Amino acid sequence: MNTLLLKKTNIKGSKRKWLVLPLFLLSSFAGIAQVTISGKVVDDKDKPVRGASVSLDNTLDGASSDSLGNFRFTTEEKGNQTIVATEVSHQAAGQPINVDKDVTGLVLKMKGNKVHDLDQVVITAGSIEATNDKDKTVLKPLDIVTTAGAQADVVKAIQTLPGTQQTGTDNGLFVRGGDASEAAIVIDEMVVQNAFFGGPPGVATRSRFGPFSYKGVSFSSGGYSARYGQALSSVLELNSNDMPDKSNVNLGLNMAGLYASGDHVWKNASIEGSGNYTNLTPFYKIAKTNVDYYGVPIGGGAGTRFVWKPNKDGIFKVSANGTYFTAGIGIPNPFRATDPTAAKTINYGIKEQNYYSNASYRQMFKDKFSLYTAVSYSYNKSDNTFDTMAIPQNDQRAQYRLEGKYYATSRLGILVGGEFQYYKVAKTWSIYHYGVEETSVAGYAEADWAPMTWLAIRPGVRFEHSQVLQKNNVAPRLSLAIKTSTYSQVSLAGGYFYQNPDNTYLYGSTHSNLNFQNAIHYIANWQMIKNDRTLRIEGYYKDYRSLVKQYIPYNPNTYQNIMYGTLLSNLGKGYAKGIELFWRDKKSVKNLDYWISYSYIDTKRNYGSFPDSVGEVTPTFISDHNLNVIVKYFIDKIHTNISTTYSFATGKPYYNPNPGVAFLSERTPNYHNLSFTVSYLTHIKKWFTVVYAGLDNATNQHNVFGYTFETDGSKSEVKPALYRSFFIGANFSLTEFKKDEL
Repeated sequence: MNTLLLKKTNIKGSKRKWLVLPLFLLSSFAGIAQVTISGKVVDDKDKPVRGASVSLDNTLDGASSDSLGNFRFTTEEKGNQTIVATEVSHQAAGQPINVDKDVTGLVLKMKGNKVHDLDQVVITAGSIEATNDKDKTVLKPLDIVTTAGAQADVVKAIQTLPGTQQTGTDNGLFVRGGDASEAAIVIDEMVVQNAFFGGPPGVATRSRFGPFSYKGVSFSSGGYSARYGQALSSVLELNSNDMPDKSNVNLGLNMAGLYASGDHVWKNASIEGSGNYTNLTPFYKIAKTNVDYYGVPIGGGAGTRFVWKPNKDGIFKVSANGTYFTAGIGIPNPFRATDPTAAKTINYGIKEQNYYSNASYRQMFKDKFSLYTAVSYSYNKSDNTFDTMAIPQNDQRAQYRLEGKYYATSRLGILVGGEFQYYKVAKTWSIYHYGVEETSVAGYAEADWAPMTWLAIRPGVRFEHSQVLQKNNVAPRLSLAIKTSTYSQVSLAGGYFYQNPDNTYLYGSTHSNLNFQNAIHYIANWQMIKNDRTLRIEGYYKDYRSLVKQYIPYNPNTYQNIMYGTLLSNLGKGYAKGIELFWRDKKSVKNLDYWISYSYIDTKRNYGSFPDSVGEVTPTFISDHNLNVIVKYFIDKIHTNISTTYSFATGKPYYNPNPGVAFLSERTPNYHNLSFTVSYLTHIKKWFTVVYAGLDNATNQHNVFGYTFETDGSKSEVKPALYRSFFIGANFSLTEFKKDEL
């Protein structure tokens, strides 16, 4: 439970920063005069264009054209704006307008035969994007903030999408049969080394990301770009905000901490600063926890960011931040499985410092060539204790990336790039010292080719070299999109994806015979977007090869380390296959927005210390069926937004060591969670104010995520840190919040 910093983006690009702590943030406002904009969309032969998306550029204000090409919408924006129209079979059209009063009689003329390249595909196979681009969006950063139960956490919001698993006691994204180590998180194309706040095994913590720090969020559950490697299953890509539109000051206060930030904007540059402090003493005074926080979680942080636009087609961004966090938690003693005289709980102390910096530059040259370069460095220091034993760990990662894209024609773009990465992990456990040091280099090439207006193809290839493994790999990949109607398309994707064995296996000298792990993806989907409704159906098959096998008796203890001399191999294998459904409707009922995601998965593996005698079995982190229903409703009269989320998952396998029980054959009870958020927007003197409240697991469902067994055969439940929790807070800004920003 840690403080989360959100940089809230004005629909013109300006950023506000909010403090949100574990439970929910919503805001809404409709208190200023609106103007009406109306007109008609036609093609180059003056025939009506039906279903065009018409909006003010860089805002969420807009509408779709009807069967006669007519459109009409209202806005609270003022001054000079640009109105744009997009439609899948035509080139985009736009013109400047002034919206200080009603604007009527507009005519937007669109040329036909729009190039339907992959960058214009709303959803490619295996990928969902959350950006401010209406042509691509299924979920926006705003959706992440306003999803009940997500706690304004990017990763928790992504877990409401198809292909993911509910993880009440583990950190990370578990995607399509993969564990958390198989999902990479990147910021501005740079890998994040420590994506989550520190904590003991079995106690989940939140990620370090707030959605409004980013202008775009792209989640790939498979078949992702050749830009990235070292992820067998998934990539979550975050793209940071550009320069804010205006200077601003923000304050936040809630029952667990406080926050302040400010922006100063010049003509071509901006600088930002922020700071926060968290103390969860008030929260745990009223929250009933399943673990003993003998040391109340306390944390804080500070950050700064500088953005410079040297010209209209270039942008330089540099940021740096640091955080600290301390806590003391009583957790179940893992040694009771073999020693019945051991204490039932054991103290786990947390003391963590994290530092992250990133600099990037992007430049476009005469609409023909773009150059992107970035560098980042991160350092994480943990001085944790396990009972009386010190278990310090230091992590660091340095990266550099350079890539260029040549736009040969309107139908063909060629991307070429390379990256260098160095990371080092050093840890101590009792008298044992572990560590791994890796230097890797990679090169990649990818083309976006639209040979016909209804067909787009993206071939790519990636080369990687690992110093620690002394091995190379080459990963070919291919994706394509075929337009099947004005509003629908079919997408296909596939390819090879490689990843180093987990660091646990690379410590010491036990890895000398190991190779890359490998997964081959096969993905097909059909999707339709029409009149603010989205339907997506996707099927996939994933073939796991060369997984690491560890030849020791199976041990479910998550605290264990791989000892020197343990026999390891790449003879593990497995598969994952399934079907997924996503439906979203923002049209049928005014002010109502809802979506439904459903996933079915069939997956089995033989890896790790799974006994060879049982063959392939379903891992302990898999629920066969996952369902999420999210509903949001805005009440205009009282400036209030209400959101609810219901999540369901079938039980997961768990290990029962008692005689006569088949390996991982038993399942936990089904998972249920119902969450609510409510927010109200008002103002206090010159401060625009949002007051919010959230209730997670409203029915107080006692979800179980596994069992631990003792020597006498008895078992105890693996529980989340909290069953049910309630949270309230308020945020203040010198720039108004708006209804359409939700």
